[in-house]
Amino acid sequence: MRSLTLGTSLTLSPSSSTPTPSSKSPLSLLIKQPPPFFPPSPRVSNESSIPRFGACRATQVVDLFPTVSPEIVVREARLEDCWEVAETHCSSFFPEYSFPLDFVLRVDRLVGMLSGFSIPPGCRRTCLVAVIGGSVGDTFLFGTEDFKIGGFDGKFSLNKGYVTGILTIDTVADFLPRKGPLRQRRTGIAYISNVAVRERFRRKGIAKRLIAKAEAQAKSWGCRAVALHCDLNNPGATKLYKDQGFRCINVPEGANWPQPKTAPNVKFNFMMKLLNTPSTTA
Repeated sequence: MRSLTLGTSLTLSPSSSTPTPSSKSPLSLLIKQPPPFFPPSPRVSNESSIPRFGACRATQVVDLFPTVSPEIVVREARLEDCWEVAETHCSSFFPEYSFPLDFVLRVDRLVGMLSGFSIPPGCRRTCLVAVIGGSVGDTFLFGTEDFKIGGFDGKFSLNKGYVTGILTIDTVADFLPRKGPLRQRRTGIAYISNVAVRERFRRKGIAKRLIAKAEAQAKSWGCRAVALHCDLNNPGATKLYKDQGFRCINVPEGANWPQPKTAPNVKFNFMMKLLNTPSTTA
């Protein structure tokens, strides 16, 4: 099939059905073929070859529209979060474990969370999670607020997100000094534990968000203070808590205050922060 240059018209000759170009010059009968098109060879562009102005290239699009980090949402943990909570806890506190011990440890932690959360009468316990990729409103929820297993909400969501950090807060007071000669359980103080953030999501303010949510939860329970234990060999965590208003409490000499049950050589700072709530009986 022949191709015609732009602007050439065709007429039919009486003696032939073959179309010929109509022109005053006989040279116009010669229809020139357009020159062959050869696509330019691909070229790898570098930073110096990218024009700063003019047509936008793909690499410029990346520079002009950087990736936006999804929003972090802090909420109460639900049953659907159990495995990710156990995974976050074990990978943060026991990073030296490898397969299959790490898997066994996660399963043990999962079973412990579901069956070992025994709460004395009148006490509260909640596991908070920081999730990425979930919606703030949590529109699609199934279940009731009254159904709980341990510290987990019994509701399910269709857009739960990915767990990046965890925190547990309770009023059980297992690790708080007892009150009086009868060693009664202390009330009015919420205790924070198991604060952990996945390694690739650290230094993004997630721990601060979890602590702020825990303080708000303690206020809603009527607590006047929050307390926690921090490893002496973790100066980063100590600075984090001090920046949030926590202060180290000196343990009286000879006092046998309870501490978390971890490695025997680990020593802790006992830290506390007062909340702006009406005072309650201690």
